[in-house]
Amino acid sequence: MISYRFVLLLLIHLVIFGSANDLGAQDRQFTLIVSPELNENGFLKYLLPRFALKTGTRAVLIDNPGADVQLTNRPGNSENSRAAFTGQGQTYFLRLSGNSGHGKRFSDWLLSDIGQRTVAAFTVDGVQKFSKAKQGERIVVEILMDGNAQSGALLALEHCGRCHVIGEINRMKGIGSTPSFGLLRTFPDWEYRFGAFYTLNPHPSFSQIADVTAPFDRQSPPPIIPLRLTLDELEDILAYVAGIEPADLGRPIVHQ
Repeated sequence: MISYRFVLLLLIHLVIFGSANDLGAQDRQFTLIVSPELNENGFLKYLLPRFALKTGTRAVLIDNPGADVQLTNRPGNSENSRAAFTGQGQTYFLRLSGNSGHGKRFSDWLLSDIGQRTVAAFTVDGVQKFSKAKQGERIVVEILMDGNAQSGALLALEHCGRCHVIGEINRMKGIGSTPSFGLLRTFPDWEYRFGAFYTLNPHPSFSQIADVTAPFDRQSPPPIIPLRLTLDELEDILAYVAGIEPADLGRPIVHQ
């Protein structure tokens, strides 16, 4: 029989640590208001988890113009208003209306190269819905990857080296049908491919990103040993990949 003391200690633990976790989650979020069509066509369900993966920060949608960040088809007169992307016959503008540091980080990410490519990669029934902001509009420079590249090298070898050739260290151990890291670095959207890898097949069936992905379905267990990473660890891998020399696909054949 479970003692009353055990139950009391359990309740105290849940109150203390549960409250701490809730406060931590609130500290890493900002409020966001968007044009209704961006929510209706699935764009936000596509976009926001990718930002959360990159930063560990969550957007809370509200219907209030006083939100930290506004993403609408109205340019407004604020100096903080920037053209974010175009699509559906109109331009969408990003405005910061508060002092939220997390809102500013979302703005920087969305207007960066990787954010713009993420937007352009969104499709509905195979049709691209949005494109980069028009030429001549002010765009924030690409955000820096501040992860630990040395740690990322070890993580990449441990988790990704099971299938991919990371470099000379496992040159003969990758699966032939999977591209090497050097080859992936030649792609113009390599940041997206690495930063959102967990959404790209076949990774969703065996990958877990803490506080981002949903638990595996018990009816469909992962086919291989799960790949589990935290957001910080993924940031380290991105920092490592950023320093990899892209494969030279045009190098001439050398005869011995």
